Amino acid sequence: MFIPIFLLSLLSTLTAGQPLRPLRGYLINCGSKNDIVQDGIKYTKDDSYTVTGTLKTLNRTDILPVLTTLRYFPYGKNGKHCYTFPVTNGAKFLIRTTYFYGGFDGGTEPPIFDQIIDGTTWSTVNTTEDYRNGLSSYYEIIVTANDKTVSVCFACNEHTKSGSNPFINSLEVLDLDSSLYNSTDFGKYGLVTVSRSIFAFDGDIVRFPDDPFNRYWQPFVDGNPAVEAHTNVASSEFWNRPPAKVFLSGATTSRGKNLTIQWPPFSLPTNRYYVALYFQDSRSTSPYSWRVFTVLINSETFYQDLNVTTKGVTVYGTEWPLSGDTQITLTPRSDMPVGPTINAGEIYQILPLAGTTLGRDVMALQMLRQSIRNPPDDWNGDPCLPKEHPWLGIGCSEGKEIRVTSLNLKGLSLIGTLPKEIAGLTALKEIRLSMNKLTGPIPDLSPLKSLEILHLDENKFEGPFPDALGTLPNLRELLLNKNRLSGGPPQNLIERKGMIIRT
Repeated sequence: MFIPIFLLSLLSTLTAGQPLRPLRGYLINCGSKNDIVQDGIKYTKDDSYTVTGTLKTLNRTDILPVLTTLRYFPYGKNGKHCYTFPVTNGAKFLIRTTYFYGGFDGGTEPPIFDQIIDGTTWSTVNTTEDYRNGLSSYYEIIVTANDKTVSVCFACNEHTKSGSNPFINSLEVLDLDSSLYNSTDFGKYGLVTVSRSIFAFDGDIVRFPDDPFNRYWQPFVDGNPAVEAHTNVASSEFWNRPPAKVFLSGATTSRGKNLTIQWPPFSLPTNRYYVALYFQDSRSTSPYSWRVFTVLINSETFYQDLNVTTKGVTVYGTEWPLSGDTQITLTPRSDMPVGPTINAGEIYQILPLAGTTLGRDVMALQMLRQSIRNPPDDWNGDPCLPKEHPWLGIGCSEGKEIRVTSLNLKGLSLIGTLPKEIAGLTALKEIRLSMNKLTGPIPDLSPLKSLEILHLDENKFEGPFPDALGTLPNLRELLLNKNRLSGGPPQNLIERKGMIIRT
Protein backbone atom coordinates (compact mmCIF):
# COMPACT_ATOMS: atom_id res chain seq x y z
CA MET A 1 0.00 0.00 0.00
CA PHE A 2 1.25 3.48 -0.81
CA ILE A 3 2.95 5.35 2.00
CA PRO A 4 2.39 9.12 2.15
CA ILE A 5 5.58 11.00 3.01
CA PHE A 6 6.63 14.38 4.25
CA LEU A 7 9.94 16.21 4.44
CA LEU A 8 11.78 16.37 7.73
CA SER A 9 10.81 19.92 8.49
CA LEU A 10 7.85 21.71 10.07
CA LEU A 11 4.64 20.52 8.45
CA SER A 12 2.86 23.85 8.67
CA THR A 13 3.39 27.39 9.83
CA LEU A 14 1.05 28.80 12.47
CA THR A 15 0.14 32.46 12.45
CA ALA A 16 1.40 34.35 15.48
CA GLY A 17 -1.33 34.75 18.05
CA GLN A 18 -3.63 32.34 16.23
CA PRO A 19 -5.97 30.68 18.77
CA LEU A 20 -5.68 26.91 18.81
CA ARG A 21 -8.74 24.69 18.97
CA PRO A 22 -7.89 21.65 21.06
CA LEU A 23 -7.52 18.33 19.30
CA ARG A 24 -9.57 15.50 20.75
CA GLY A 25 -7.96 12.12 21.17
CA TYR A 26 -4.46 10.86 21.86
CA LEU A 27 -1.23 12.26 20.42
CA ILE A 28 1.64 10.09 21.53
CA ASN A 29 5.37 10.78 21.39
CA CYS A 30 6.57 7.18 21.32
CA GLY A 31 9.72 6.27 23.22
CA SER A 32 9.94 9.60 25.01
CA LYS A 33 10.28 10.13 28.74
CA ASN A 34 8.71 13.58 28.47
CA ASP A 35 5.79 15.37 26.88
CA ILE A 36 6.66 17.78 24.08
CA VAL A 37 4.93 20.55 22.12
CA GLN A 38 5.43 20.69 18.35
CA ASP A 39 3.66 23.12 16.03
CA GLY A 40 1.45 24.11 18.93
CA ILE A 41 0.32 20.50 19.48
CA LYS A 42 1.10 18.63 22.69
CA TYR A 43 2.40 15.07 22.32
CA THR A 44 2.43 12.99 25.48
CA LYS A 45 4.84 10.23 26.47
CA ASP A 46 3.65 6.71 25.79
CA ASP A 47 4.25 4.69 28.94
CA SER A 48 0.58 4.82 30.01
CA TYR A 49 -0.56 2.97 26.89
CA THR A 50 1.89 0.10 26.40
CA VAL A 51 3.76 -2.31 28.67
CA THR A 52 6.40 -3.65 26.30
CA GLY A 53 9.21 -2.40 24.10
CA THR A 54 12.41 -0.40 24.58
CA LEU A 55 12.90 3.37 24.40
CA LYS A 56 15.45 4.87 22.01
CA THR A 57 16.58 8.43 21.28
CA LEU A 58 18.07 9.50 17.94
CA ASN A 59 20.84 12.06 18.31
CA ARG A 60 19.64 14.19 15.41
CA THR A 61 18.93 17.92 15.22
CA ASP A 62 17.79 17.99 11.59
CA ILE A 63 14.45 16.25 12.11
CA LEU A 64 11.20 17.06 13.86
CA PRO A 65 11.30 16.68 17.64
CA VAL A 66 8.59 14.01 17.56
CA LEU A 67 10.84 11.89 15.31
CA THR A 68 13.85 11.96 17.63
CA THR A 69 12.45 9.27 19.93
CA LEU A 70 10.98 5.86 19.20
CA ARG A 71 9.93 2.65 20.88
CA TYR A 72 11.00 -0.66 19.40
CA PHE A 73 9.73 -4.15 20.09
CA PRO A 74 11.63 -7.45 20.23
CA TYR A 75 11.83 -9.61 17.14
CA GLY A 76 9.51 -12.61 17.23
CA LYS A 77 7.64 -14.58 14.61
CA ASN A 78 4.32 -14.89 16.44
CA GLY A 79 3.95 -12.20 19.08
CA LYS A 80 2.42 -8.76 18.69
CA HIS A 81 3.02 -5.64 20.74
CA CYS A 82 0.26 -3.13 21.31
CA TYR A 83 -0.75 0.30 22.43
CA THR A 84 -4.22 0.27 24.00
CA PHE A 85 -6.38 3.36 24.45
CA PRO A 86 -9.64 3.71 26.41
CA VAL A 87 -12.35 5.10 24.11
CA THR A 88 -16.12 5.38 23.75
CA ASN A 89 -17.66 2.37 22.07
CA GLY A 90 -18.90 3.41 18.61
CA ALA A 91 -16.76 6.56 18.40
CA LYS A 92 -14.95 7.26 15.12
CA PHE A 93 -11.20 7.81 14.89
CA LEU A 94 -8.45 8.66 12.45
CA ILE A 95 -5.37 6.71 13.49
CA ARG A 96 -1.96 7.82 12.22
CA THR A 97 1.35 6.03 12.74
CA THR A 98 4.61 7.82 11.90
CA TYR A 99 8.01 6.24 11.29
CA PHE A 100 11.59 7.44 10.93
CA TYR A 101 14.16 4.67 11.26
CA GLY A 102 17.30 6.72 11.90
CA GLY A 103 19.46 3.59 12.17
CA PHE A 104 18.37 3.14 15.78
CA ASP A 105 19.57 -0.48 15.84
CA GLY A 106 22.93 0.21 14.20
CA GLY A 107 21.71 -0.97 10.80
CA THR A 108 21.24 0.78 7.48
CA GLU A 109 17.85 -0.53 6.38
CA PRO A 110 14.53 -0.20 8.23
CA PRO A 111 12.71 -3.35 9.33
CA ILE A 112 9.56 -4.44 7.52
CA PHE A 113 6.62 -5.49 9.71
CA ASP A 114 2.84 -5.51 10.08
CA GLN A 115 0.67 -2.97 11.85
CA ILE A 116 -2.64 -4.14 13.27
CA ILE A 117 -5.81 -2.33 14.35
CA ASP A 118 -7.68 -4.43 16.92
CA GLY A 119 -8.01 -7.81 15.16
CA THR A 120 -7.27 -6.69 11.59
CA THR A 121 -3.90 -6.46 9.83
CA TRP A 122 -4.05 -2.90 8.61
CA SER A 123 -0.95 -2.78 6.39
CA THR A 124 2.68 -3.73 6.03
CA VAL A 125 5.08 -1.02 7.18
CA ASN A 126 7.90 -0.68 4.66
CA THR A 127 9.71 2.65 4.97
CA THR A 128 12.85 1.60 3.09
CA GLU A 129 12.49 3.88 0.08
CA ASP A 130 11.37 6.89 2.11
CA TYR A 131 14.26 6.50 4.54
CA ARG A 132 16.74 6.15 1.69
CA ASN A 133 15.50 9.52 0.43
CA GLY A 134 15.78 11.15 3.85
CA LEU A 135 12.06 11.10 4.52
CA SER A 136 9.77 9.87 7.25
CA SER A 137 6.60 7.90 6.53
CA TYR A 138 3.09 7.89 7.87
CA TYR A 139 0.05 5.63 7.55
CA GLU A 140 -3.59 6.40 8.34
CA ILE A 141 -6.80 4.48 8.83
CA ILE A 142 -10.32 5.57 9.82
CA VAL A 143 -12.24 3.15 12.05
CA THR A 144 -14.92 3.11 14.70
CA ALA A 145 -14.40 1.53 18.10
CA ASN A 146 -16.21 -1.78 18.60
CA ASP A 147 -15.43 -1.87 22.32
CA LYS A 148 -14.28 0.39 25.12
CA THR A 149 -10.68 0.23 23.91
CA VAL A 150 -8.80 0.57 20.62
CA SER A 151 -5.52 -1.30 20.15
CA VAL A 152 -2.78 -0.48 17.65
CA CYS A 153 -0.28 -3.32 17.41
CA PHE A 154 2.96 -4.24 15.64
CA ALA A 155 4.18 -7.69 14.65
CA CYS A 156 6.87 -9.33 12.56
CA ASN A 157 5.89 -10.95 9.27
CA GLU A 158 7.61 -13.09 6.62
CA HIS A 159 9.55 -10.03 5.39
CA THR A 160 10.97 -9.16 8.80
CA LYS A 161 14.63 -10.12 8.89
CA SER A 162 15.86 -12.09 11.87
CA GLY A 163 16.93 -9.72 14.61
CA SER A 164 15.03 -6.75 13.15
CA ASN A 165 12.73 -4.95 15.55
CA PRO A 166 9.39 -3.28 14.73
CA PHE A 167 9.33 0.34 15.91
CA ILE A 168 7.25 3.51 15.96
CA ASN A 169 8.01 7.20 16.50
CA SER A 170 4.55 8.75 16.83
CA LEU A 171 0.99 7.51 17.20
CA GLU A 172 -2.18 9.60 16.94
CA VAL A 173 -5.72 8.44 17.73
CA LEU A 174 -7.84 11.43 16.72
CA ASP A 175 -11.58 11.79 17.35
CA LEU A 176 -13.66 12.41 14.24
CA ASP A 177 -17.20 13.76 14.11
CA SER A 178 -19.77 11.07 13.42
CA SER A 179 -20.79 12.78 10.16
CA LEU A 180 -17.40 12.24 8.54
CA TYR A 181 -17.33 9.51 5.88
CA ASN A 182 -20.65 8.26 7.28
CA SER A 183 -21.69 6.47 4.08
CA THR A 184 -19.19 3.74 5.03
CA ASP A 185 -20.33 0.76 7.11
CA PHE A 186 -17.62 0.99 9.76
CA GLY A 187 -18.96 -2.14 11.43
CA LYS A 188 -17.52 -4.07 8.51
CA TYR A 189 -14.86 -1.82 6.97
CA GLY A 190 -12.06 0.60 7.72
CA LEU A 191 -10.81 3.33 5.37
CA VAL A 192 -7.06 3.30 4.70
CA THR A 193 -5.74 6.64 3.48
CA VAL A 194 -4.31 6.51 -0.05
CA SER A 195 -4.16 10.22 -0.87
CA ARG A 196 -5.58 13.52 0.37
CA SER A 197 -4.61 16.42 -1.87
CA ILE A 198 -5.19 20.07 -2.70
CA PHE A 199 -4.96 20.61 -6.45
CA ALA A 200 -2.87 23.37 -8.06
CA PHE A 201 -1.43 24.21 -4.64
CA ASP A 202 2.29 24.30 -3.88
CA GLY A 203 2.33 25.53 -0.29
CA ASP A 204 2.85 23.68 2.99
CA ILE A 205 0.78 20.70 4.02
CA VAL A 206 -2.58 21.92 5.35
CA ARG A 207 -3.36 20.42 8.74
CA PHE A 208 -4.36 21.53 12.24
CA PRO A 209 -5.53 24.17 13.07
CA ASP A 210 -6.94 24.66 9.55
CA ASP A 211 -8.21 21.09 9.72
CA PRO A 212 -9.72 20.60 13.21
CA PHE A 213 -9.10 16.83 12.96
CA ASN A 214 -5.42 17.20 11.97
CA ARG A 215 -5.85 15.46 8.64
CA TYR A 216 -2.91 16.10 6.32
CA TRP A 217 -3.80 17.69 2.95
CA GLN A 218 -0.82 17.37 0.63
CA PRO A 219 -0.08 19.89 -2.15
CA PHE A 220 -0.54 18.56 -5.68
CA VAL A 221 0.75 20.41 -8.73
CA ASP A 222 0.66 19.25 -12.33
CA GLY A 223 0.61 21.10 -15.65
CA ASN A 224 -2.94 22.40 -15.31
CA PRO A 225 -3.55 26.14 -14.76
CA ALA A 226 -4.27 27.28 -11.22
CA VAL A 227 -7.08 29.55 -10.12
CA GLU A 228 -7.61 31.35 -6.81
CA ALA A 229 -10.97 31.60 -5.06
CA HIS A 230 -12.73 34.92 -4.56
CA THR A 231 -15.40 33.59 -2.18
CA ASN A 232 -14.95 31.78 1.12
CA VAL A 233 -16.55 28.38 1.67
CA ALA A 234 -18.32 27.33 4.88
CA SER A 235 -16.71 23.90 5.28
CA SER A 236 -19.00 23.01 8.18
CA GLU A 237 -21.77 22.45 5.62
CA PHE A 238 -19.87 19.50 4.14
CA TRP A 239 -20.26 16.04 5.69
CA ASN A 240 -16.52 15.38 5.60
CA ARG A 241 -15.67 18.86 6.95
CA PRO A 242 -12.80 19.70 4.56
CA PRO A 243 -10.88 22.77 5.79
CA ALA A 244 -11.90 26.01 4.08
CA LYS A 245 -8.29 26.46 3.03
CA VAL A 246 -8.51 23.64 0.47
CA PHE A 247 -10.94 25.75 -1.59
CA LEU A 248 -8.58 28.72 -1.90
CA SER A 249 -6.92 27.23 -4.98
CA GLY A 250 -7.96 24.89 -7.71
CA ALA A 251 -6.98 23.41 -11.05
CA THR A 252 -8.85 24.60 -14.12
CA THR A 253 -8.63 24.84 -17.90
CA SER A 254 -9.91 27.00 -20.74
CA ARG A 255 -13.50 27.31 -21.90
CA GLY A 256 -14.76 24.27 -23.78
CA LYS A 257 -11.82 22.04 -22.85
CA ASN A 258 -11.71 18.95 -20.69
CA LEU A 259 -9.71 19.14 -17.47
CA THR A 260 -7.67 15.98 -16.94
CA ILE A 261 -5.72 15.08 -13.78
CA GLN A 262 -3.61 11.98 -13.16
CA TRP A 263 -4.23 11.49 -9.47
CA PRO A 264 -3.07 9.98 -7.29
CA PRO A 265 0.38 10.09 -8.91
CA PHE A 266 1.04 6.37 -8.44
CA SER A 267 -0.49 3.06 -9.39
CA LEU A 268 -3.23 1.58 -7.19
CA PRO A 269 -3.77 -2.09 -6.40
CA THR A 270 -7.03 -3.56 -7.65
CA ASN A 271 -9.58 -2.86 -4.97
CA ARG A 272 -12.65 -0.86 -3.97
CA TYR A 273 -12.08 2.73 -2.87
CA TYR A 274 -13.91 5.58 -1.20
CA VAL A 275 -13.43 8.65 -3.42
CA ALA A 276 -14.46 12.20 -2.42
CA LEU A 277 -13.87 15.20 -4.70
CA TYR A 278 -14.36 18.87 -3.76
CA PHE A 279 -15.30 21.73 -6.08
CA GLN A 280 -16.05 25.46 -5.94
CA ASP A 281 -16.68 28.13 -8.57
CA SER A 282 -13.73 30.44 -7.98
CA ARG A 283 -15.43 33.65 -9.12
CA SER A 284 -17.08 36.27 -6.95
CA THR A 285 -20.66 35.46 -6.04
CA SER A 286 -23.14 36.57 -8.69
CA PRO A 287 -26.11 35.14 -10.62
CA TYR A 288 -23.61 33.85 -13.19
CA SER A 289 -20.99 32.30 -10.87
CA TRP A 290 -21.73 28.64 -11.52
CA ARG A 291 -20.49 26.03 -13.93
CA VAL A 292 -21.72 22.60 -14.99
CA PHE A 293 -19.57 19.66 -15.99
CA THR A 294 -19.49 15.87 -15.85
CA VAL A 295 -16.95 14.07 -13.67
CA LEU A 296 -15.40 10.86 -15.02
CA ILE A 297 -12.91 8.51 -13.39
CA ASN A 298 -11.01 6.29 -15.82
CA SER A 299 -13.62 7.16 -18.48
CA GLU A 300 -16.51 5.98 -16.27
CA THR A 301 -19.11 8.58 -15.28
CA PHE A 302 -18.67 9.47 -11.61
CA TYR A 303 -21.24 12.29 -11.60
CA GLN A 304 -23.30 13.61 -14.51
CA ASP A 305 -23.81 17.38 -14.98
CA LEU A 306 -22.46 18.54 -11.63
CA ASN A 307 -23.53 22.12 -10.87
CA VAL A 308 -20.72 23.90 -9.02
CA THR A 309 -21.36 27.27 -7.37
CA THR A 310 -19.36 29.56 -5.08
CA LYS A 311 -20.82 27.71 -2.07
CA GLY A 312 -18.84 24.61 -3.07
CA VAL A 313 -19.95 21.03 -3.51
CA THR A 314 -18.59 17.55 -2.94
CA VAL A 315 -19.31 14.30 -4.74
CA TYR A 316 -18.25 10.90 -3.50
CA GLY A 317 -18.32 7.24 -4.38
CA THR A 318 -18.43 4.81 -1.48
CA GLU A 319 -17.15 1.69 -3.26
CA TRP A 320 -15.52 2.75 -6.51
CA PRO A 321 -13.40 0.09 -8.28
CA LEU A 322 -9.88 1.27 -9.18
CA SER A 323 -6.79 -0.46 -10.50
CA GLY A 324 -3.47 0.89 -11.78
CA ASP A 325 -3.24 4.55 -12.82
CA THR A 326 -6.22 6.79 -12.12
CA GLN A 327 -7.38 9.61 -14.39
CA ILE A 328 -10.00 12.19 -13.41
CA THR A 329 -11.64 14.00 -16.31
CA LEU A 330 -14.01 16.97 -16.04
CA THR A 331 -16.05 17.53 -19.23
CA PRO A 332 -17.84 20.91 -19.42
CA ARG A 333 -21.37 21.24 -20.68
CA SER A 334 -21.35 22.76 -24.14
CA ASP A 335 -22.98 26.05 -23.09
CA MET A 336 -20.54 26.85 -20.28
CA PRO A 337 -18.61 30.16 -20.66
CA VAL A 338 -15.79 28.92 -18.37
CA GLY A 339 -13.87 25.72 -18.00
CA PRO A 340 -14.33 23.15 -15.21
CA THR A 341 -12.39 23.36 -11.94
CA ILE A 342 -11.51 21.08 -9.03
CA ASN A 343 -10.06 21.97 -5.63
CA ALA A 344 -9.27 18.85 -3.62
CA GLY A 345 -9.76 15.12 -3.31
CA GLU A 346 -9.51 12.17 -0.97
CA ILE A 347 -9.07 8.48 -1.77
CA TYR A 348 -9.27 5.67 0.79
CA GLN A 349 -8.87 1.97 0.23
CA ILE A 350 -11.78 0.02 1.70
CA LEU A 351 -10.40 -2.53 4.17
CA PRO A 352 -12.65 -5.43 5.28
CA LEU A 353 -12.33 -5.90 9.03
CA ALA A 354 -11.48 -9.33 10.38
CA GLY A 355 -13.85 -9.09 13.31
CA THR A 356 -12.99 -9.67 16.94
CA THR A 357 -12.83 -12.45 19.49
CA LEU A 358 -16.11 -13.04 21.34
CA GLY A 359 -16.44 -10.34 23.98
CA ARG A 360 -16.93 -12.58 27.02
CA ASP A 361 -13.84 -14.59 26.07
CA VAL A 362 -11.83 -11.38 25.88
CA MET A 363 -13.11 -10.30 29.30
CA ALA A 364 -12.20 -13.66 30.83
CA LEU A 365 -8.66 -13.49 29.47
CA GLN A 366 -8.30 -9.92 30.66
CA MET A 367 -9.19 -11.07 34.18
CA LEU A 368 -6.64 -13.86 33.89
CA ARG A 369 -4.02 -11.37 32.77
CA GLN A 370 -4.82 -9.11 35.73
CA SER A 371 -4.53 -12.03 38.15
CA ILE A 372 -1.00 -12.86 36.96
CA ARG A 373 1.90 -10.69 38.08
CA ASN A 374 4.04 -11.52 35.04
CA PRO A 375 1.68 -12.17 32.10
CA PRO A 376 3.17 -12.68 28.62
CA ASP A 377 4.32 -9.42 27.02
CA ASP A 378 2.13 -9.90 23.96
CA TRP A 379 -1.14 -10.26 25.87
CA ASN A 380 -2.54 -7.05 24.41
CA GLY A 381 -4.95 -6.33 21.60
CA ASP A 382 -7.28 -9.03 20.33
CA PRO A 383 -6.46 -12.51 21.73
CA CYS A 384 -7.22 -14.44 18.53
CA LEU A 385 -6.93 -12.02 15.64
CA PRO A 386 -5.37 -11.57 13.26
CA LYS A 387 -4.98 -15.34 13.18
CA GLU A 388 -1.27 -15.02 12.32
CA HIS A 389 -0.69 -13.18 15.59
CA PRO A 390 -2.73 -14.63 18.49
CA TRP A 391 -1.67 -14.17 22.08
CA LEU A 392 1.05 -16.49 23.29
CA GLY A 393 -0.48 -19.79 24.33
CA ILE A 394 -3.95 -19.05 22.95
CA GLY A 395 -5.69 -21.30 20.43
CA CYS A 396 -8.86 -20.17 18.71
CA SER A 397 -11.68 -21.37 16.53
CA GLU A 398 -12.37 -20.08 13.04
CA GLY A 399 -15.59 -19.02 11.42
CA LYS A 400 -18.15 -16.33 12.13
CA GLU A 401 -17.83 -16.53 15.93
CA ILE A 402 -14.22 -16.49 17.16
CA ARG A 403 -13.82 -18.41 20.43
CA VAL A 404 -10.84 -19.32 22.61
CA THR A 405 -10.43 -23.11 22.47
CA SER A 406 -7.10 -23.73 24.19
CA LEU A 407 -4.87 -22.15 26.82
CA ASN A 408 -1.27 -23.38 26.96
CA LEU A 409 1.07 -21.43 29.24
CA LYS A 410 3.12 -24.36 30.47
CA GLY A 411 6.45 -23.63 32.09
CA LEU A 412 6.39 -19.83 31.97
CA SER A 413 6.94 -19.36 35.73
CA LEU A 414 3.71 -17.41 35.98
CA ILE A 415 3.01 -15.97 39.42
CA GLY A 416 -0.59 -15.34 40.49
CA THR A 417 -3.94 -17.01 40.81
CA LEU A 418 -6.53 -18.60 38.56
CA PRO A 419 -9.59 -16.29 38.57
CA LYS A 420 -13.15 -17.59 38.64
CA GLU A 421 -13.81 -15.74 35.36
CA ILE A 422 -11.83 -18.39 33.48
CA ALA A 423 -15.02 -20.44 33.62
CA GLY A 424 -16.43 -17.97 31.09
CA LEU A 425 -14.22 -19.50 28.38
CA THR A 426 -16.90 -22.05 27.63
CA ALA A 427 -15.37 -23.19 24.32
CA LEU A 428 -12.13 -24.32 25.97
CA LYS A 429 -11.02 -27.84 25.13
CA GLU A 430 -7.57 -27.66 26.71
CA ILE A 431 -6.02 -25.90 29.69
CA ARG A 432 -2.29 -26.48 30.11
CA LEU A 433 -0.82 -24.46 32.98
CA SER A 434 1.73 -26.94 34.33
CA MET A 435 5.05 -25.89 35.86
CA ASN A 436 4.13 -22.40 37.00
CA LYS A 437 3.78 -20.73 40.40
CA LEU A 438 0.02 -20.34 40.58
CA THR A 439 -1.52 -20.30 44.05
CA GLY A 440 -4.91 -20.24 45.72
CA PRO A 441 -7.90 -22.53 45.11
CA ILE A 442 -8.87 -24.00 41.77
CA PRO A 443 -12.07 -22.16 40.78
CA ASP A 444 -15.34 -23.80 39.77
CA LEU A 445 -14.81 -24.97 36.19
CA SER A 446 -18.17 -26.73 35.82
CA PRO A 447 -19.32 -24.44 32.94
CA LEU A 448 -16.47 -25.77 30.74
CA LYS A 449 -18.48 -28.60 29.23
CA SER A 450 -16.16 -28.90 26.21
CA LEU A 451 -13.00 -29.26 28.30
CA GLU A 452 -11.02 -32.40 27.48
CA ILE A 453 -7.58 -31.72 28.97
CA LEU A 454 -6.80 -29.99 32.29
CA HIS A 455 -3.13 -29.82 33.29
CA LEU A 456 -2.54 -27.83 36.47
CA ASP A 457 0.31 -29.93 37.87
CA GLU A 458 3.50 -28.55 39.43
CA ASN A 459 1.96 -25.36 40.81
CA LYS A 460 1.05 -24.26 44.31
CA PHE A 461 -2.73 -24.62 44.23
CA GLU A 462 -4.30 -25.32 47.62
CA GLY A 463 -7.67 -26.08 49.12
CA PRO A 464 -10.08 -28.95 48.51
CA PHE A 465 -10.01 -31.04 45.36
CA PRO A 466 -12.56 -29.44 42.96
CA ASP A 467 -15.41 -31.97 42.88
CA ALA A 468 -17.08 -29.97 40.07
CA LEU A 469 -14.55 -31.50 37.68
CA GLY A 470 -16.63 -34.65 37.87
CA THR A 471 -19.42 -32.86 36.00
CA LEU A 472 -17.30 -32.24 32.90
CA PRO A 473 -18.54 -34.83 30.39
CA ASN A 474 -15.59 -34.65 27.97
CA LEU A 475 -12.70 -34.51 30.42
CA ARG A 476 -10.16 -37.27 29.66
CA GLU A 477 -6.86 -35.94 31.07
CA LEU A 478 -6.53 -34.47 34.55
CA LEU A 479 -3.10 -33.63 36.00
CA LEU A 480 -3.16 -32.05 39.46
CA ASN A 481 -0.08 -33.63 41.01
CA LYS A 482 2.56 -31.60 42.87
CA ASN A 483 0.10 -29.10 44.35
CA ARG A 484 -1.26 -28.66 47.88
CA LEU A 485 -4.78 -29.95 47.42
CA SER A 486 -6.72 -31.95 49.99
CA GLY A 487 -8.96 -34.85 49.08
CA GLY A 488 -9.08 -36.65 45.76
CA PRO A 489 -10.98 -36.91 42.49
CA PRO A 490 -14.63 -37.96 42.53
CA GLN A 491 -15.39 -41.64 41.90
CA ASN A 492 -17.07 -41.02 38.55
CA LEU A 493 -13.79 -39.60 37.18
CA ILE A 494 -11.77 -42.50 38.52
CA GLU A 495 -14.14 -44.97 36.86
CA ARG A 496 -14.38 -43.10 33.55
CA LYS A 497 -13.11 -45.28 30.70
CA GLY A 498 -9.80 -44.10 29.21
CA MET A 499 -9.41 -41.36 31.85
CA ILE A 500 -5.86 -40.26 32.75
CA ILE A 501 -5.56 -38.86 36.29
CA ARG A 502 -2.54 -37.76 38.27
CA THR A 503 -3.11 -36.24 41.68
